[in-house]
Amino acid sequence: MAAVTSRRLLLTIVLLLSCSASAQTLRVVVSYANDHAFTAHARVQLMGSASNNALEEDFTNDRGEISFINVGGGDYHVVVTGEGIQDADSGIFEMEGRVGTQTVTVTVQRIGEGASRGKPGAPSVSAKQLKVPRDAKGKLDDATQLMAKSDWAGASDRLNQAIKIYPDYAEAYNNLAAAQSRLGNRSGAREALLKAISVDDHFAPAYVNLAHMEEGDQKFEAAEDLYAKAIAIDPSNVETLTLLCRTQLLDKHYDAAIETARRVHAMPHASFATVHYIAARAYQRENRAPDAIAEFKTLLQEEPTGARSDAIRKELAEMEGKAR
Repeated sequence: MAAVTSRRLLLTIVLLLSCSASAQTLRVVVSYANDHAFTAHARVQLMGSASNNALEEDFTNDRGEISFINVGGGDYHVVVTGEGIQDADSGIFEMEGRVGTQTVTVTVQRIGEGASRGKPGAPSVSAKQLKVPRDAKGKLDDATQLMAKSDWAGASDRLNQAIKIYPDYAEAYNNLAAAQSRLGNRSGAREALLKAISVDDHFAPAYVNLAHMEEGDQKFEAAEDLYAKAIAIDPSNVETLTLLCRTQLLDKHYDAAIETARRVHAMPHASFATVHYIAARAYQRENRAPDAIAEFKTLLQEEPTGARSDAIRKELAEMEGKAR
């Protein structure tokens, strides 16, 4: 342990010398997929995006957390290893180099788990959602029917009844937020979403809906962070990845938007060809016209008809004409 601590001090000094004054703190949270608290002391290594050598490493505390200070802007990933758990990798993420704290959550599984959990990348299901009483589910079902009839007040009443029966009912809080939003109670909707996250931090839809609200307020950095948390829980959700991609473009994180678009393209994404439009716009902001042209062509291959496709063909012809 002493050797690891000494190495961490040395690497921290290196980072201090190489980073600007706007470097961030990276907070890593390790959790089990089944929502049980992670109390073991796992080894966490901070890695560069193109290197297999650790820039810094330390062990989690009894809450499964560790912080790396003065992390410069750039792409990183973290690797989590430890006794009794399967090795886990966060995947590549971007540190923006701004003052503040950025959080990355890594979900781990005990050795021997996962064989019957379905395909890799499937969203984890919180243990709290498996404990919802039948009568609380009944109230939520009633609310769903009322929402289909646009009876938002009645739906809110049923959802509050469900919450009274089961106070940790994240799905009920999430739906209550939707009903309150329809009633014009924006603050009530935000409060319900924050409550959903507080009772169950593995309920991805609440992060997505809260991100929508932040986007509406043009708080793109906050929206990015929330989308990233939802993706950490449900890494194969193409819709959420597409929303993240759009927000990254709006927040002028062009390289990040391009990387997210590539991630979506590697998955089945028949209804989300728009990521190529987003990537093309990001390339244009970086004055990379050939790459933008390639993205537009991919978009037209995946979405050959429609008003957007017609507009893209016209723009593409103009771009290719200037490139000659």
